[in-house]
Amino acid sequence: MTRRTRRSRRSRRPRETAWLPPEEDSGYDGSALLLVGDQALEVTVHLDGHLEPLDGRFHWYGRIERSVPVAAAKAAGATTAELVIGDRPPAALRLAEHDPWGHVQVSGTGAPPYPLEAVEVELPA
Repeated sequence: MTRRTRRSRRSRRPRETAWLPPEEDSGYDGSALLLVGDQALEVTVHLDGHLEPLDGRFHWYGRIERSVPVAAAKAAGATTAELVIGDRPPAALRLAEHDPWGHVQVSGTGAPPYPLEAVEVELPA
């Protein structure tokens, strides 16, 4: 009986390349105030976002660090809330699922609760 040896496929990607996160800081990491019903909860958030070209709106997302009061509000059925960062106006968000580490995933559309850097756009004449 003869054995056939299987040739392994070579990767078309060189081994030296690896994905690196972008160097610029974007988004927001820090404290915020979560408004759920009549409760105001101090939380720590990690947020980022992008402009979605298909609908022309800014989509932001991230997580709220593990917190007993946030978990209790989520367990009581809260699915929406507002997030306030600093003196900016509240931004509506959706409270999604818990991740494996106990953080609550959040998302929103429109103006984010954190400040964005100004972008200069030059239009052709």
